[in-house]
Amino acid sequence: MEPRYSRQIQLPGFGPAAQQKLQAAKVLVVGAGGLGVPVLQYLTGMGMGTIGLVDGDTISLSNLHRQVLYSTPEVGEYKVTVAVRKLSLLNPEVNLVPYPYHLSPENALDIIQGYDLVIDATDNFEARYLINDACVLLQKPFVYGALHHFEGQVSIFNLNGGPTYRCLYPTPPSAQEIPDCNTAGVLGVVPGLVGMHQALETVKVITGIGTSCGGYLLLFDFLHQTQYRVKLKANPENQAITALQESYVSKPCATVPEVTPQEVHDWFSGGKKFLLLDVREQDEYNQSHLQRALLTPLGILPSQLKQIPLHLPIVTLCQKGGRSRKAAQLLLEHDASLEVYSMIGGMDQWLAELPNTLVVK
Repeated sequence: MEPRYSRQIQLPGFGPAAQQKLQAAKVLVVGAGGLGVPVLQYLTGMGMGTIGLVDGDTISLSNLHRQVLYSTPEVGEYKVTVAVRKLSLLNPEVNLVPYPYHLSPENALDIIQGYDLVIDATDNFEARYLINDACVLLQKPFVYGALHHFEGQVSIFNLNGGPTYRCLYPTPPSAQEIPDCNTAGVLGVVPGLVGMHQALETVKVITGIGTSCGGYLLLFDFLHQTQYRVKLKANPENQAITALQESYVSKPCATVPEVTPQEVHDWFSGGKKFLLLDVREQDEYNQSHLQRALLTPLGILPSQLKQIPLHLPIVTLCQKGGRSRKAAQLLLEHDASLEVYSMIGGMDQWLAELPNTLVVK
């Protein structure tokens, strides 16, 4: 008996046959963040044969409270690079295949076709619809996980022709309706709990042990320790996908004018009167912010509109650009006559292009 896996091989109902199935399997994990980290750690430890890792993001300090595979000195490194390095130490028998870029309509089919199963660890609507459609086209199951505050969801879609993600959510929400960890917040342990459920369901599908959640949606409320199981109904029309969409980017509710960091810098230099509205959280603002920026986190912006000088041109900014677009849309919906711009790329792009200019740390 292989000592590394002896404790699970000796389990009644698992045994050497199930272990061999794990070691022969190939799974693709899309996302190496809060959900992906526990999935990767446990599947690697259990001896999954081949694990592909898709993620184009780098590690940031705000990731570390929930993405516990990474360490403070690794901030700024690619997640996939660090994950492969550390997981190889955990179990050198596993074949780890890194894809240090994001999944896209251009590469999804080529990547996914080489795997038996896909694990959606993105917690991202755009990626999720892309994964769903690619898996339907290639007849691959995918294990779904999602988070919101203290709640989580897990399911397996497209398992043996069963319900797809579009059977649960036929169309994507608008860009303004989509929450993320930056605005909704996330308790560090919650992604770990959901990710471990995804890892467990993956093992069930690969080995055939137990009863998987295919055809059902598992709903968890971790704050109150309640769990529900909802039966899903398959819609045959959602299996009739013939090609991927050219783009899965959610369309904004309103067109938002954008400005580059250089243009904002030029406005400062030229003495233009405008309001710089920073819609990040207090801790992000404290790390670095621009001179004259008014901090108003996106979550409280609607209640603060009376305190904001709306007669001035307004430039919204956040860390990467997503929240600032939402803030600009909110302002325009409040008053379509406002002169509002969203700064492309947020503070990350400003620091990359103008690192020593107008920055307060």
